[in-house]
Amino acid sequence: MRLKINHVTEYRYDEPSQFSLQRLRLTPLSGAGQTVIDWSLKVEGARTEVEYDDQFGNRISLVSHDGDQDSTRIVATGEVETHDLNGITGVHTGFCPLWLFLRDTPLTKAGKLTKELIRGVSGESDVGRMHSLMGAIHQTVEYLPGSSDTETTSEQALERKSGVCQDHAHIFISAARAMRFPARYVSGYLLMEGTVDQAATHAWGEVHIAGLGWVGFDPANDVCPDDRYVRIATGLCYRDAAPVSGMRIGTPGENLTVTVSVESQGQTQSQS
Repeated sequence: MRLKINHVTEYRYDEPSQFSLQRLRLTPLSGAGQTVIDWSLKVEGARTEVEYDDQFGNRISLVSHDGDQDSTRIVATGEVETHDLNGITGVHTGFCPLWLFLRDTPLTKAGKLTKELIRGVSGESDVGRMHSLMGAIHQTVEYLPGSSDTETTSEQALERKSGVCQDHAHIFISAARAMRFPARYVSGYLLMEGTVDQAATHAWGEVHIAGLGWVGFDPANDVCPDDRYVRIATGLCYRDAAPVSGMRIGTPGENLTVTVSVESQGQTQSQS
């Protein structure tokens, strides 16, 4: 199908900001299961310093401003044609070796609760075990907006038994690595049933399975990503794939507003 996406991020500062440097991961790339038809990334209140691909293959726009600034507005919009590949994005590419995706991060370090979780995982194949893991997380951790933040670890979310898609993804990644599967975090967009407007982007996990390559699993919804999903960035955890990250000098506070809309432009013709 063809998905139309509009993503607006706006920062309003309590006092004029003197300097900021922000790393934007807001440009999807064509690849397995998705073709970018058109895409625009515009920034008001800052200028683009450089664009590059990082070590994970994410397209980065580095933007900055100097001099007093009251706000920054970032608008990413475009259309992406998607196809259902049962979550399979295929062979590993990029600068990072597969073994790197076995490495823990502070947000995904497996602890006692993660190890208890994987003891209940079963399946006759690697794919079956990952489906079992996804289902266990979906059943154990309630989707509850506001119950966590960007610094919540996978163990903390398991202890609270609540979180958002970011937490579900971190738990999945932590458990998969503890089971010796290379795993990575994916940020992107999801077409939701019955609504166009959303409060944030989406997140899920991918594991590398011999014979298949990278395969996606979304514990928040208990499904493998299909043609409702658009991938933007990947990394070891949220910090590597956050839509916007950076630093600011000159003001202690800000008001952040994020609006996301994802809507279908109709089914596309199947490819032979």
